[in-house]
Amino acid sequence: MSTPRTVLVTGASSGFGNLTARALARAGHTVYAGMRATTGRNAPRVAELAALAAGEGTDIRGIEMDVQDQASVDAAVARVIEEQGRVDTVVHNAGHMVLGPAEAFTTEQLADAYDVNVLSTQRVNRAVLPHLRARGSGHLVWVGSSSTRGGHPPFLGPYFAAKAAMDALAESYAAEVAKYGIDTTIVVPGAYTSGTNHFAHAGAPADEATARAYDARYGTLRDSMADALAGIFPDGHDAGEVAEEIVRVVGLPAGRRPFRTHVDPSEDGSEVVSTVYDRVRAEFYHRIGIQELLPAPGAAR
Repeated sequence: MSTPRTVLVTGASSGFGNLTARALARAGHTVYAGMRATTGRNAPRVAELAALAAGEGTDIRGIEMDVQDQASVDAAVARVIEEQGRVDTVVHNAGHMVLGPAEAFTTEQLADAYDVNVLSTQRVNRAVLPHLRARGSGHLVWVGSSSTRGGHPPFLGPYFAAKAAMDALAESYAAEVAKYGIDTTIVVPGAYTSGTNHFAHAGAPADEATARAYDARYGTLRDSMADALAGIFPDGHDAGEVAEEIVRVVGLPAGRRPFRTHVDPSEDGSEVVSTVYDRVRAEFYHRIGIQELLPAPGAAR
């Protein structure tokens, strides 16, 4: 087993976050599964994790953490540090998908998508990075999306745009925290249409009139999106693979973790493009003399 670490996972009530929290705990880590409404609609999820910990002898705890509220984030991070004395790893997983014609989403809805998928990571980083910088170690794991550089369908524009923004933020953070001994890994899942609640809980456009205007020409195509993605997804794979990959990278020694890793059974092209993209980025860093901010040459893939 790898060295036990204290891990905070955001958006852990369901989907990748919940699977990851469970898998990390089973690997021997102390896991805080962040979610909101722990005494309300997510109380059953907290109870499930408590039962899991008792039944399997693992250390996993549901913790109140609304990533859209800085005070809630600050309180969650403070509690982890108070109880454990440290945070070693943060898994930025919280997010929310929306589905529909881009034009039919209001500006406020796009801002909300950005808030959940991007600004949430900023709130968590501002709460936890002072602690990690003071310790001179840590690991930021960002759960991205293959849509950022792979082939992706329409009608998911606000979500895809937000995930691309998160990816760009993660890249900048990687260089800015490297000198503090903090590793960065961007985990890039493909389109898992089952095992998560992405499509089932996807947000809808508020401008219903505009959405209906698209129905005549695009309604059937849009409604079949999940089935189309499922149709190219090979058998024998499930969302647990993403959790297991996160467990793998968290367990690697400091300085040996990959900067980016893909879990994409459908092979939508993201890994191919990202390989070239990351090489160009590395070459640019060398050209301007800041190559020391890149991951170590021996980092695992």
